[in-house]
Amino acid sequence: MFGRLLRNGLVAAVAAVAVFPVTAVAATAAPAPHARHHVTHHHAARHVVGQVTTRHYKRLNIRSGPGTGYRVVGSRPVGRTLPIVCKTYGSDVFGNHRWYKLPHHEGYVSAHYVHNRSAVRWC
Repeated sequence: MFGRLLRNGLVAAVAAVAVFPVTAVAATAAPAPHARHHVTHHHAARHVVGQVTTRHYKRLNIRSGPGTGYRVVGSRPVGRTLPIVCKTYGSDVFGNHRWYKLPHHEGYVSAHYVHNRSAVRWC
């Protein structure tokens, strides 16, 4: 009787171990191709569009960091739209301390000179 109990217990244990790795592998399988596309699309949709609205200047400076003390790395003309990744605090520009980060390491622009079309998340 003890032998039969041991054999039945061993068979049950082997069966449980045999099923578990299949379940674990199935859970870590790569997502379907359409699921990966959705994730990529989601990241692209996170950018907010803003428009350069400098009043007395023809171009808006893009700086390497969120402040006027950072070097100018580019510029955009008045009326141009910009993709905005997020906002952060930086140096004061006419009472506004918010700066918008642009995608792809392009730099930062003062929020004082950009009219965003929807809410911008914090960095």
